[in-house]
This record gives sequence, C-alpha cells and structure tokens, in this order.
Amino acid sequence: MISKKVAKQFKNSKIIKEYMVGFALYNMESKKMLYQQDADKYFTPASNTKLFTFYTSLKMLPEDMPSLKYIERNDSLIFWGTGDPSFLHSTLKSKNAYNFLASSSKKLFFAPGRYEGNFYGDGWAWDDYNAYYQPEINEFPITDNMVATKYIGSNKISIEPKMFAPLFKTDSTKTKGDFYVVRDFLTNSFVTPLINVKPNYNQQIPYKTTAQTTVDVLTDTLHKQVSLVKMNIPADAKTFYGAKRDSVLKHMMLPSDNFIAEHLLLVCSNQLGDTLSTDKAINYSVKNYLSFLPDKPRWVDGSGLSRKDLFTPRDLVFLLDTIYKQVNNREKLFDMLPAGGKSGTLRNAYPKTDTPFVYGKTGSLSGVHNQSGYVLTKKGKIYIYSFMNNNFVRPTADIRNEMVRIVTYIHDNF
Repeated sequence: MISKKVAKQFKNSKIIKEYMVGFALYNMESKKMLYQQDADKYFTPASNTKLFTFYTSLKMLPEDMPSLKYIERNDSLIFWGTGDPSFLHSTLKSKNAYNFLASSSKKLFFAPGRYEGNFYGDGWAWDDYNAYYQPEINEFPITDNMVATKYIGSNKISIEPKMFAPLFKTDSTKTKGDFYVVRDFLTNSFVTPLINVKPNYNQQIPYKTTAQTTVDVLTDTLHKQVSLVKMNIPADAKTFYGAKRDSVLKHMMLPSDNFIAEHLLLVCSNQLGDTLSTDKAINYSVKNYLSFLPDKPRWVDGSGLSRKDLFTPRDLVFLLDTIYKQVNNREKLFDMLPAGGKSGTLRNAYPKTDTPFVYGKTGSLSGVHNQSGYVLTKKGKIYIYSFMNNNFVRPTADIRNEMVRIVTYIHDNF
C-alpha cells in the first residue's frame, strides 16, 4: 500500500526526527488521503500563505485589475488608490493606469485615506525594514514601493525614481565591507558607504510611504504635477482597470513576491466597499470561500511574513484541490506556479528539467521550510501534497533535500 511505503520513507529518515514535520498526501481522483503525518497540526506556513491569497484573488477579482477609482469634476481628475500592486511594477511593467493619468489634460489630485492598516503586516519583523522582501503596504503603491539602485559604471549608481536621488548621502566613516545602501527607519534618508561599487551591484530598498511621498513619486514619474486633496469616494466614482489579474498572480507565485501578495488583499477589499483592509479581505474569504477547510486557519497577512499565520497540512491539500477545480485548466494553473527544476522558487530545488513533475509553492522563514503542491507520478497520477517543516536548526538545504527525496520517491513509485 502507498501509505505504508511512504510511512517507511519518513520512519527511516534521521533528519525528519529532529524537528516538527507535518505531511499530507491526497489522491484527487479517488478523493482519499493516502498518507498523513500530523496533518491536523498547525504549522507556520511562511509563503505557503500566498496560496490562500491566490485563491481569494481568483474568487474576488475580475480578469482585469481594478487599478484606481476616479471622478472628473470641471478641470480636475480626482483619483483614489485600490491597492493595485502592478502600477509601474518593476517586472510586470504595467502602464495602463500610468498612461491614463499621464494622458489626461486635467489637473490631477490624489485623495488618500482609504487604507485601514499599518505600513507593516501583523507580526512582521521590523528589523527587516531595509530588505527588498519587505516593502511597506499602502493604498497607492508605485514602483514596488522601492527605490531601485544599480551600478552604471565609473563607480556610480543609478537611482529610480529619480526624486529620491537628493536624499542619498555618503557616510565617510563607513569604509569596510561591500557597498550597501541603508535607509533611515523613520524617513527617506539613504546612506551609502565610502566604498567602491562592484559591477554586479543591484539593490532594491523599500521607501517610507506617506500620502505626500505618493504624490511626489507620481509627479516625478508622470512628469506632471499631482496634488493632494481630502475627499471621500462619491457614489458615481468610476473604476479604471489595468493589468491582467492572472499575470499579477503568476508573478506573486513564481518569485514569491510579498509586495504583490499584500496588496492583492487590499484590491480584494476594494471589491467590498470604500475602505482597504487586509483584515476585511481575509475575514470575508474565510467566511464565504473557505468553509470547506477541515481546520479553521489563523490567517493574518497576504504574504506569510508573519509568524502569527498558522495552517495545517490537510488545509493546504484541500485548498490546492479547490484551486485546481476553480482554475479548471491544468496547463494554465501549472504555468502560474513554480515548477520543480524549471521555474520560480522550485527551479533549483529539483534537478534541472524541461518536464517538471512538481508544481507548487514554497515557504521559508528562519527555522521554517515548506512545500505544498501537485506531484505528477510516473503512473500518470496527480497527487496533492503538503510538506511542512518547522523549528529546525539544520541548514535549510538539508530540509529541502529531504523533502525532494521523498516527493521524488512518490513520483517514481506511484
């Protein structure tokens, strides 16, 4: 039996005995759980949380992203944010909403105040504020909410958006180590060391978000004046639609983009009313779309950066089964997920191949490394699995290799 053979792989693993492991293996065709090990226990999911954000977005968002809301009054165009993360995103390069604002002959006014939340998610680590993977959350994100810097030759760096360039200062006391930009925690003051820049230097630094910063960046990138105005959204406000939803979802999943994940939940809450709220989107999803889960999740953010998130392996299995049915197109779904040995965060986990047998989502924090997804077997089956590892002190590579070994065994033998 499959259960006994898989159980033997776990039993004979010396590594797995050292930490908390939860595992579930599910046959989609027979609708039966093939093997479980602490599958009903709660684990820190890390970026496996994005699967919940992915599903919620599929349920709540139209095929084109609601990019902004607006009205035209006399000689003015007044607009509000929806949380849309694709506005001038560094990789998506969506310019629909940008072109809409840039081409308007009217005076532009941004009306802030829709977002109900903090600039960080519940339970985030504040000391990661300078890291590329933790940009701030706001109602009108622009250019990933980050300043992009890279080497351009002659010991110089480029700075985009350009409005931040005057805020970069050199600290002549910092003369050792690598060239690395550090922003002040509370302000948009950036410090560079007195060190030569290496040719491969490329860094993204989150900028401090405020309503004033939003209009300053818009003014800089649109090359036309944008001003602030205090105004609630009227009933006749129109919606301007931008990037394709599925392209945004794909970019969230493949590189595991935290910025996109957080702002997708704001766009979901935009569909519910005038306020943008992570809690509102999560509560609505849990109540209306996730009643099929065997264990009620503790879900607090879109990306999984918070250690307050807690899911069970069997929840993730049932969620993946529902996602498969929701998309109803295997090729389309698998194209939006990291593929073992080929793309995204699973590209280097499995041997390089053009015919992957694993499609899924990883999740990593210190002492946390998970995989949940679909495994295609040599006998033509598609199984869903969730492999959750918490509280280990070994190098993450050891845990990853053990997961790959067992998932590959399932592929080879069933």
